[in-house]
Amino acid sequence: MSTLKEEISRRRTFAIISHPDAGKTTLTEKFLLYGGAIAQAGEVKGKRAKAATSDWMEIEKQRGISVTSSVMQFQHSGFCINILDTPGHQDFSEDTYRTLMAADSAVMVIDGAKGVEPQTRKLFKVCALRHIPIFTFINKMDRETRDPLELCEEVERELGIDTYAVNWPIGCGKEFQGVYDREKQRILFFQAEERGKKVSSAEVALDDPALEDMIGEAKAAALREEVELLGAGREFDLEAVRNGTLSPVFFGSALTTFGVEPFLEEFLRMTTPPLPRVSDQGEVDVFSEDFSAFVFKIQANMNKAHRDRLAFMRICSGRFERDREYYHVQGNKKLRLSQPQQMMAAEREIIDEAYAGDIIGVFDPGIFSIGDTVTVPGKKFKFSGIPTFEPEHFMRVSPKDTMKRKQFIKGTEQIAQEGAIQIFKLPGAGMEEVIVGVVGTLQFDVFQYRMRSEYGVELYMSGLPYEHLRVITSCPCKPEDLVLCTGAAILEDFKGRLLVAFGGEWSVGFLTKHNPGLELAESLSV
Repeated sequence: MSTLKEEISRRRTFAIISHPDAGKTTLTEKFLLYGGAIAQAGEVKGKRAKAATSDWMEIEKQRGISVTSSVMQFQHSGFCINILDTPGHQDFSEDTYRTLMAADSAVMVIDGAKGVEPQTRKLFKVCALRHIPIFTFINKMDRETRDPLELCEEVERELGIDTYAVNWPIGCGKEFQGVYDREKQRILFFQAEERGKKVSSAEVALDDPALEDMIGEAKAAALREEVELLGAGREFDLEAVRNGTLSPVFFGSALTTFGVEPFLEEFLRMTTPPLPRVSDQGEVDVFSEDFSAFVFKIQANMNKAHRDRLAFMRICSGRFERDREYYHVQGNKKLRLSQPQQMMAAEREIIDEAYAGDIIGVFDPGIFSIGDTVTVPGKKFKFSGIPTFEPEHFMRVSPKDTMKRKQFIKGTEQIAQEGAIQIFKLPGAGMEEVIVGVVGTLQFDVFQYRMRSEYGVELYMSGLPYEHLRVITSCPCKPEDLVLCTGAAILEDFKGRLLVAFGGEWSVGFLTKHNPGLELAESLSV
């Protein structure tokens, strides 16, 4: 039992969130660099740059953005760290939400020149709903940035969370020379090395006369004044950090690696081991001997050579062992997970065991859905469900080549099971033509790209006027006899449920008024 407890206690599982271009993927790279998982970090942009380790899908490499969540594991200072790198683009916030369900804390990356951006607000709200600890890394200090105090105040004002500056920057842009560590009362004075490699630092006390020689008299005086000002503010409270009401703030530059190592060290010290998850039978103890996990992501065709499909699971309790018999609760069947894998972005390794807090990928022959629970035989609890987001954009989709009907059906169904798109059809109709619903329009581009590259199917796509979707929970007549308003339609999803798609919110009143006995669910997660 002590080994189980020790192994679980050294796990740290966190997600990285940010607005696009704040430097999230670059920061992830540098963490991996410190963990020894990679020898040279690959920047996301720039002509001479190789593609970032955590961006594996072709479309991501072309555009320099993350559109799927990557999962990576590495070891550092005795900790076993699982990083969930999330898409920054708002059109993929659904994938980010599901990923945050698998994390115990979040690192929020903010561009020092731009401050809190729209997508940061949206993602922060998701974190706040779960009360997970949020650590703020104010990035790009190697460029001209806004005033650090102003940035901290903006985080408090915009996100409604208290902040505590753990360290304080010395200059910005070309003048960025290091950070002052408030707890150790030391200055970490960075000496730049080759880009992408680790950075060394020299420590000097705030009252050391050598400080003037290092950063100049004016900067030394300003730093002493700012640190004194910070001392009159809020006290650090680890309990408030862990319940998500106080965010520790760090300054640095992921690109030059300045400030990344001190941030990683402090983050590991402050964040928690794996947290318990709630099921329909109460809270599940992380240290229980019984293995349990839930599926939070499904990804097909990560390996072009094998056309495979992986279900990503967050282990919630106990120890996972390869080739043991487990129980899939929703499928009501026993199964052996014989090739469990852990990720280093697209690199994979078959593993024999994993512990609570770890993320594993298991081969999925098409039996898993997002939110499914896997545990030991004899247990039948289910972890709390992951909500389904209502699509906001719809298109009618069909294959250009009717001879490719089989590939078309397989591709749309597989991509829909991953949760990136939702597919519907007209009741009673076949799958020759489907209606695809997405949360953000960029998902249409990714869907079209993947259908072409992974399934060899070119598509006809035409927009539809729907904006909302409701599940019909009670229907007083045959669906075709319902009185519909202009621009509304009855659809069927691949679970066989009937839904109504319509334009403006006013349509709900029209539908219920003209169809007495018609009941529509508020959420798609029913």
